[in-house]
Amino acid sequence: MIHPDIRSDRDRREPGPALEEAVALAAALPGLEVVGSEVVPLPRPHPGLLFGTGKIEEIKQRLTAEKVALVLVDGTLGAKQQRNLEKAWKVKILDRTGLILEIFGDRARTREGVLQVEMAALSYQRTRLVRAWTHLERQRGGLGFVGGPGETQIEADRRAIDEQLTHLRRQLEKVVKTRTLHRAARAKVPFPIVALVGYTNAGKSTLFNRLTGAEVMAEDMLFATLDPTMRRVDLPVTGDRVILSDTVGFISSLPTELVAAFRATLEEVLDADIVLHVRDISHPQTEEQARDVETILASLGLPEETPRLEVWNKIDALTGDARAAAEARAARTEDVAAISALTGEGLEGLMTMVSARLTGPQHEASLLLRHDEGRARAWLFEQKVVEETRESGKGTHLRVRWTAEQASRFAALRGAQTGDEGA
Repeated sequence: MIHPDIRSDRDRREPGPALEEAVALAAALPGLEVVGSEVVPLPRPHPGLLFGTGKIEEIKQRLTAEKVALVLVDGTLGAKQQRNLEKAWKVKILDRTGLILEIFGDRARTREGVLQVEMAALSYQRTRLVRAWTHLERQRGGLGFVGGPGETQIEADRRAIDEQLTHLRRQLEKVVKTRTLHRAARAKVPFPIVALVGYTNAGKSTLFNRLTGAEVMAEDMLFATLDPTMRRVDLPVTGDRVILSDTVGFISSLPTELVAAFRATLEEVLDADIVLHVRDISHPQTEEQARDVETILASLGLPEETPRLEVWNKIDALTGDARAAAEARAARTEDVAAISALTGEGLEGLMTMVSARLTGPQHEASLLLRHDEGRARAWLFEQKVVEETRESGKGTHLRVRWTAEQASRFAALRGAQTGDEGA
């Protein structure tokens, strides 16, 4: 694993944690053994080889001695750089984007996830075609207005990839349409949506499992889970019924191909009534990770008015003064809860905060339900907002105490029922 540090001193993070994350990415791919890693400062990257000739030779000797078959470069390589390095070192090379695509390809389980990974991989592969056939480009004839075999091959490959991308987009549109229908079905039984987001390996899936009793894969590795999972649950302590959504973890320098491909999946976050930003508070780069997550959420178009809570997870991994300081800071900061999804510490306080954001101020209202509006009546009782009922020939008179959010959801439920009857 090679981490080329090409950022300026002003923007540069500590190389240690950055290299650790790169090694963790490599370890997330099954069957891969990392035998060495190094941070290589690069004030001026070489346009054709990335590294200087001296460094190229030094690394080549190490690769030969260790009998290395694959080199991972924690950065973005151009097609020309990748080809030249493979020729110089006589090994297979993957850059950061290629490695993450390999991991995603291994982890995707649902049809939607597989399609999204395939699309991202093809989009990435398309950029690798540039100058990939230089040994044929010199065989042009005439005045040079017509490309030779090399150019023809590039265009043929590009066209094949574009056709496959079009085919995959059509398949994905069908899957997305199904997801849209599911959203519409949830609108008929309108429960608040609580979305878990965060940096990969922050503990989202562990928290999801703790709250729902589900068995989503939760391992100490990057990108343990990719496919979104949703469960309707009654939150502990408060009893509020919500739909909890666990999403793919984010990471710094997430390839643009993946952000675009997984937009359909991440759109679940845009529908959320409240977003829980789960952070690994014990990680040395927790602040940088938090900024990366916020950047991606902004790029997705998450409305600023969507309520957010920061969940400082893995508080159990801190000890002594560090833990006391984190807990004191969380207690002083609005919309922050310090917890341990592993041990359950702090979950009661977190659930109280979630309930408070979901409920808000309450007011009384009088309703008249027809005798055939049984679903609407049942929902009101599920929400525990009914304070008084009275039957008459016109229907059921109810006095309710609820929030503006609950009133809006009830209107949506009633409207959906009316639409069903009209259909």
